[in-house]
Amino acid sequence: MSSKANPAKAKNKIDKNLTNYREYKVIKSNDLIQKSRFQLSVQEQKIILYVISKIRPDDEDFSLNNIKITEFCRTCGIDYESGKNYKNIKDTIRTLADKSMWLTLEDGTETLIRWVNKAWIHKKSGTIKIRLDDDMKPYLLQLQERFTQYELFYTLSMQSQYSIRMYELLKSYENLTIKKFEIEELKKILVCEHYIRFPDFNRYVLDIAMREINQYSDISVTCKTIKEGKRFAKIEFTIKLKKGAGEKGSSWSQIHLDEITTPEAW
Repeated sequence: MSSKANPAKAKNKIDKNLTNYREYKVIKSNDLIQKSRFQLSVQEQKIILYVISKIRPDDEDFSLNNIKITEFCRTCGIDYESGKNYKNIKDTIRTLADKSMWLTLEDGTETLIRWVNKAWIHKKSGTIKIRLDDDMKPYLLQLQERFTQYELFYTLSMQSQYSIRMYELLKSYENLTIKKFEIEELKKILVCEHYIRFPDFNRYVLDIAMREINQYSDISVTCKTIKEGKRFAKIEFTIKLKKGAGEKGSSWSQIHLDEITTPEAW
């Protein structure tokens, strides 16, 4: 009997896959998280995070990541059988390879770093090969201190590009419990300065990010705005790690494989 004819068997298979996906971890230096500015779509971020999750702690160099498209699609909840989604993956990798980020160095200099050095996609074998740019090595390899680690799965249900970015930013400050940002500074980090009015920034960036972080991730976040005169000047975030398997499991139980990425997200 096929898994399609046996819902219980299909569910057990999905649950086993989801458990495996939880083992994928993203490890980045705090400098890469806190001192960079970039604008990537939801799918571009998920592809990069997926590739980074393949890096092992003892790796000394970037390998040529040989990724099975079916594995990537299952991880991200994408229907691989759809030819449209295959084309979208290909298009996303192309745009990603053309993008870079600004990174602030120790002396205050800003430098441009590309995400991807080279990419190949082979439909017949169903594989993607991606090599990260060498300039990213100090921020992803052999990290001993000042780094942030989180499970890839916590980002996969997020549908806003700002949610993913804000999650890893706040996660990197988790040990502080409370973190304040100048609102204009936060807009700059998130590359959303076009939301000039605070109500727009609050509606289209902050509210959505807070909701998705609290619903899907391993941290609970609250925030309050601080005024200087009549102007909204700062935001103070309170960051707490969710307690144990019970509370984290509550977030986990809200996530279903077929909800992770909707076709519209592409």
